[in-house]
Amino acid sequence: MKEETLKRIRAFSEERDWRQFHSPANLAKSISIEAGELLECFQWDEGNYDLEAVKDELADVLVYCFDMADVLGLDLDGLINRKMDKNEAKYPVEKARGRSDKYDKL
Repeated sequence: MKEETLKRIRAFSEERDWRQFHSPANLAKSISIEAGELLECFQWDEGNYDLEAVKDELADVLVYCFDMADVLGLDLDGLINRKMDKNEAKYPVEKARGRSDKYDKL
């Protein structure tokens, strides 16, 4: 993510004095709520959805995720790469390619 985008997210909350409401628990709840709204875009017809609504809801999820990482002082690239290292170890290409099984079933 570009630093200017992170600064914009940070400034949005700070200008409104919303940081006081952004505890990790509150942000986790908000992520879940917004993820539910994203899922709602596909509720009745997976192939016929409003792409603009999907973009808006996905952006809401991402903003709250980035807010949470910021509040916790986490480096997003480091966080993602750490998890990708774990995923690559749990799902080696030779076992997981073309399969949707959980890692313990490969």
